[in-house]
Amino acid sequence: QVHLVESGGGLVQAGGSLRLSCAASGRTFSSYAMGWFRQAPGKEREFVAAISRNGGRTNYANSVKGRFTISRDNAKNTVYLQMNILKPEDTAVYYCAAADTYISGSQRGEYDYWGQGTQVTVSS
Repeated sequence: QVHLVESGGGLVQAGGSLRLSCAASGRTFSSYAMGWFRQAPGKEREFVAAISRNGGRTNYANSVKGRFTISRDNAKNTVYLQMNILKPEDTAVYYCAAADTYISGSQRGEYDYWGQGTQVTVSS
């Protein structure tokens, strides 16, 4: 069992930055690939980024490539999402998720554990 808690969300103006954190507890954090997803009101939850167990490989959605960076610190049991050049369309609840595999992808079904989410609101 893995328990995930996101933090770092908030209100920011377009063009600004935020860094989200996801702290994990339970089974060995380094055993899991980690991902970030987001869900805007009235929309499906969508993939944002993923990182392999050791942090050596990353995947990004095209909509965030070049603006967002996923990273992890296995010593701190934490995964991060650095979000730069934020746009109003980035407004959503952001969720972190853990997958019991080396590198995870964009499909929700690949992930075994989910956090409760943190709200990110980008004003224009």
